[in-house]
Amino acid sequence: METKTTQLQIRVSPKQKWMLKNLAKRANLDMSEWILTKLLPPQKESFHLLVRRLSQEKEPRFILAELNDFLTDLSAQEFAEVVREPPPMIADPYWLNYLAAMLEYAAQQKGVEPSPWLSEIPPLPKPVFGSDLESLRLHLLTQALPSFRRRNIFIDASLGDQV
Repeated sequence: METKTTQLQIRVSPKQKWMLKNLAKRANLDMSEWILTKLLPPQKESFHLLVRRLSQEKEPRFILAELNDFLTDLSAQEFAEVVREPPPMIADPYWLNYLAAMLEYAAQQKGVEPSPWLSEIPPLPKPVFGSDLESLRLHLLTQALPSFRRRNIFIDASLGDQV
């Protein structure tokens, strides 16, 4: 958790302040902590951290596995909240599309609409295969999940699978 060094003030009516105090009290939190958990849920912070790490790693397989576990464990409501706004963007188009495909697949698995910002990410211009072996390409073409295929990524494992 980051050290808090600045203050943010908002104007509320006396009735709103009373309501916020009571909601925080019921959650056994002070008002600031309660408001922060509503505006910046811990899961959203964790998601953004994982995406930041994904964008910085040379070999991100372990972070993808962490991200996979993280997304799999979220409820549909938590998932929708966590991915409502875009995380810090990834410069590498392949990893950005890989993340987008994971999120689109997770949305489908959890029965929620994919976040609109995902459709703004253009798919890769050329296909990328999970193996250099020519003999596996037909298999990957037929087995890749639709969310990955739409983004020109051809692999045969994704969210919920073990890496």
